[in-house]
Amino acid sequence: MAKAARKTLGRGLSALLGDDRPVFENKPEETVSGQTGRRRLPIEFLERNAAQPRVHFDEVALEELGASIKEKGLLQPIVVRETGHQRFQIVAGERRWRAAQRVGIHEVPVTVLDLNDTEVLEIAIVENIQRQDLSAIEEATGFKRLIDEFGHTQEALAQVVGKSRSHVTNLLRLLTLPEKVQNMIGAGTLSMGHARALIGSADPVELANRVIKEGLSVRQTEDLVGDSKGKKKRQARPGGTGASKKDADTIALEKDLAAALGMKVSIDHEGGAGKLVVHYTDLDELDQLCSKLGVCGV
Repeated sequence: MAKAARKTLGRGLSALLGDDRPVFENKPEETVSGQTGRRRLPIEFLERNAAQPRVHFDEVALEELGASIKEKGLLQPIVVRETGHQRFQIVAGERRWRAAQRVGIHEVPVTVLDLNDTEVLEIAIVENIQRQDLSAIEEATGFKRLIDEFGHTQEALAQVVGKSRSHVTNLLRLLTLPEKVQNMIGAGTLSMGHARALIGSADPVELANRVIKEGLSVRQTEDLVGDSKGKKKRQARPGGTGASKKDADTIALEKDLAAALGMKVSIDHEGGAGKLVVHYTDLDELDQLCSKLGVCGV
């Protein structure tokens, strides 16, 4: 991404969208093609971005937003980029654009930015995540596009959206589920926690339907998946308290720590306590670990 866009994202979304000052100012309308900055445009000049990560728009929420816009005006500009003569693609603010059309607004305030495709998708994802949560599948699909089409790493994505790498990893893992299960997540009938438990199961569609029908908890879903695989709960060790099967978050954290340390890491967690074990193969690896932790080597 260009340095200028990185600086814009780094300033925060409020600065990007111009939340810090009123939109409707007594200034003449700017219509010069190729200019960036704040202006007001006829609403028909704007068009949605087909790559917009949000697919579903809540009708009730749009009606409420439209009523607010009709009463108080559009208090935030829509972020756009110019794509042709009197044509502007929406980068952030499609909900406001849709709601404004519903209540007969003919002209809207916009902020015109000079952005490339990567920057447009990145800002759209950030804007949606920070303003109104995407479904887990919509968010994951946006992340996958940034990785596949624009070469972003999971670490870079986590920094941009202010999430942990394990959060990004867990979202991407949802895309390995069958489309029917993904649709359940998108519709909100199956939570992300339930869906993560179904990853790798023999028949996730059948299990997902059972989870919804019986109203199972995430822990019950994990047990159901374990039973479907023919696995039994791990028996308690002599002198220990025993531990249940590790959840997806714990496994993802183990992988993150192992990648950071370059060594195998295992976490045993139960209730509010547990232990973290770092495995080394020789004294050289132990020295490396001590160095990374800022303590003296052996």
